[in-house]
Order: sequence, then structure tokens, then C-alpha cells
Amino acid sequence: MLRTLLAFAFLISALPAAAQDLKSFEDKTTVHKLANGWTFVLVERHQAPAFSFSTRVNVGSAQEVTGITGLAHMFEHMAFKGTETIGTSNYPEEKKALAALEAAYQAYQAERLAPHPEAGKVEELLKVFKARQAEADKFVVKNEFGDIVNREGGVFMNAFTNTDETVFFYSLPANKTELWAYLESERFLHPVFREFYEEREVVREERRQSIEGPPVGRIFEQLQAAAFIAHPYHHRTVGFDSDLQAFTLTDAQNFFRAYYVPANMVTAVVGDIHPAELIPIIDRYFGRIPARPLPPPLRTVEPPQTAERVVVMEGRSQPIYVEGYHKPATTDPDQATYDAIDDILSIGRTSRLYRALVRDQRLTVQVGSFSGFPGRAYPHLWAILAVPSFGVTNQQVQTVLHAELERLKNEDVTDEELTRFKTRAKAKLLRDLRSNQGFANQLVEFQYLYGDWRELFRTLDRYDKVTKADIRRVANQTFRKENRTVTMLNSTMMMMQPPAAKPAAAPGTPGGR
Repeated sequence: MLRTLLAFAFLISALPAAAQDLKSFEDKTTVHKLANGWTFVLVERHQAPAFSFSTRVNVGSAQEVTGITGLAHMFEHMAFKGTETIGTSNYPEEKKALAALEAAYQAYQAERLAPHPEAGKVEELLKVFKARQAEADKFVVKNEFGDIVNREGGVFMNAFTNTDETVFFYSLPANKTELWAYLESERFLHPVFREFYEEREVVREERRQSIEGPPVGRIFEQLQAAAFIAHPYHHRTVGFDSDLQAFTLTDAQNFFRAYYVPANMVTAVVGDIHPAELIPIIDRYFGRIPARPLPPPLRTVEPPQTAERVVVMEGRSQPIYVEGYHKPATTDPDQATYDAIDDILSIGRTSRLYRALVRDQRLTVQVGSFSGFPGRAYPHLWAILAVPSFGVTNQQVQTVLHAELERLKNEDVTDEELTRFKTRAKAKLLRDLRSNQGFANQLVEFQYLYGDWRELFRTLDRYDKVTKADIRRVANQTFRKENRTVTMLNSTMMMMQPPAAKPAAAPGTPGGR
């Protein structure tokens, strides 16, 4: 019943607020920074007796190095495995078992990766590791962290990792703020990496299902690899399979200590809260976590691309076409202009690419453009994805795409297109703020990217200032052949014509009317 009531309260909190502007939220927002460096953004919204939170850790696959790709995402999984008091039947004994388990795995790994491994020795060490794994598993109370949240009325518990961030979130009834503070501080103060090697296999399966299996997964992996030759945006967040088979529990512990630093984390809490009551609770629980130095910033900068790069794949699949162009980070002043270009080209049935490729010439069944691939914090790609119609080649689609990009470079967009973008962009931003969870997710992103959550609302001003001249200028500086990376999947299947439709039966014959 409690979960039902909370879900209902969530629906109520999703209703439009009376005022969705910066001034109205400044009066309801408190920023509190702990002595250890952890920043909290607290927003009062008393429409329903519930609150949502979002914690952003400023670490993703961009912080990984060769040999440990996929580890940031792996820790996201580990964060749900519990603590020294949650998820275990006897932690002192489990701690000993985990130490023996890791020692066994390190011995196995050293022999397996040796220049000249002995097959018999590798097999024997693997047996020892499996035995230690079984002993450690005896102490595991599975899913206890999530069960506590669910039992206390929590909903929508989840997390995600991408190139720039790892984000944890869920929602609870308004009278559970102290429980939330305990649970969330505890899993970053006393994490236990139990079931690490079992979960590593789960992540490997995620890679098979999201990257190695579907053609679009393989296409985008190739796009990243071709477009980024220096920057760590080069690899997918899920990591390379060989790394997923090789990184260790010790690697994960070292990664956690380096990046899960209070000063490297931002939490937003939005809903039926009272900052004067919540701040002492935050201080009591999150203040327990010791301060540690911030990790060093990334040093590598992707050099300017000086020649078009083309990757052609073949397979028994529907053709797929993707091309990307390097652009600045999302904090660049021209980001609003890129948003305008996306809207004009691919948002809705009146967009240019939809009309040219889907409606008029019927060359594709799907087309869209977007910024932010594979991340947003550093210079990244603006990209177009198109799925050709039956019998249409990628080259035919490419010709029309490039013609539309040339139009943007050489002709002003219309007043109607520019007005439509600004109206839709503002409406989307306000829709994103309707739910407590959506608002919290936006707050932590802007607090990190810009250092000030207020920039979320100043986005509206940036949209208003976009001009036709801005669009032509940005299009000309971006959509250049030497700045382009193309990845396409050409179908090897025979291009057979679709079967002809059978003629309708004449009236009075079987099947007729």
C-alpha cells in the first residue's frame, strides 16, 4: 500500500508548477557544501509527501586507462552489493573469505597472463579460485540493499554510467530522509565488493547484448574508435571484453579510492523536504566520509581531425548509416546553436531530414541528429543516424544528408523554423523539471558542468539569443569533410523486391465482399 501511495504522490509531483523560472527556484533552493567537499543542492517542493535524489560522481569511462576499460560501469554494479552491515550474514568472516578469494584470483591471473603459462597450473589455480569464491558466497545476503529501500517505500531505484559520470537515484516517502542519508553515505563509506567476479560476467553479457550483438551497437563502437584517436572517448563505457575478463577486485578498490572522493560528488534532493531539518542529518551521515584529494584532470586533448575517416562494415542486416562531426563540449557558448540545428533537422514531422528522407523521397525509415556522443563534458561528436528503406543504399542516403547540411551552411533557416525551435526547447526544459527525479538529475549535471545549478535556467536565455547567422556560422565551422567520420553497415543480403501485393478478389468470389 505504501508503494502505491508513493507512486500516486509521484504522479501528483509531476504536475506543472505554478512558476518554473530561476527566481522562483532560487527562493526554494539551498546549496550546502560539507567540510569534506561533498556538495548538496536541496530544493523544496511540497506538492506531495515524497522526495527524490540524484547523486552524480564525476567519473565515467573517460577516466579509465588501457587494461581497465569498463571498470567505472562495473563499480556502479558493485554499489548495490551492500556494505559491512548490509548484504552480509557475518562480515568479519566474510572479510577473511574475500581476502583469500582475491589472493587466489591474483595467483590465477598472474599465471594466466604470463608470457608462457602452464596449462595444468592455470587449471589448478582456477579450481582454487572457484573454491574460495564458493566460500565467500556463503556469507552473502543477496539484494539486501535494494530490499531495504523497497520495504521502506522506495521506488525507481537505479543507476547509470556513461563516459563522464556515474549517477545513483531513487525516491522515498518524505519521512525517510534519515534512512536515505544512512544508506547512501554507508555505501560510499563502507562499500564491500562482494560477488565481484560473478557480476563481472553479468557485465560481459551486457556487452554481448548491447555492443557485439545488435548492428547499431557495433556501428557506434566503430564510430568512437575511428573518431577519437587520442582522447579516452575512444572506447565504449561497457569496456573491451578482454579487460572485462582481466580487471580485478583490487583494481576496483583502487579505482573507488581514487574517484569516489566527496569533493568529486554532487547530490540533489528535491521534494517535500525542509533544509533546516535535513542539513544536520546530511552533516551527521555524509560528514563521516573522510576528505581525499580530487583526482587529477584529464590531460589528453583530441587533436583536430584533418581528413575524413570512413569505416565500412558488411553483414546480413538492414543497412545503417552514421556520420559524426567533432564539436566543443556542451558548456561551449554555441551549444544552444547546436540544439537549434538538431531541432530544425530532425525534431518532428516538419523537420528537414524527416521531410527529405522519410516523407518525400522515402529513402529512410528512420533519421535523427544529436549532440553529446559519446559524452558531453569534453569535446565530442554531433552525429546523424539513418536507417535506409528496403532497397536503398547508404550512399543514396549520404547524398541527401550532405545536401541538407550544405543548405544549412549556405541559406538562412526560416523565421518559422527558428521560432519553432525556441518554443519546443523551452517546453522540453520545463517538462524535464516537472518530476522531482527529472529535476534532481538535471541539477547535479548543471552543478557539475557549470559549477552552478542556476545555469539550468539560463539555458532559456541562450536559446532566445540564437540567430540565423549563428546557425550558418556553426554549420560552416562544423560540417566540413575533413571533420567528418562515417561508419556504415552495408547489407550483404540479396536486394530482393518485396512480394507483389495480391489483387483484391472480385465481389462475389471467395474472400470478396
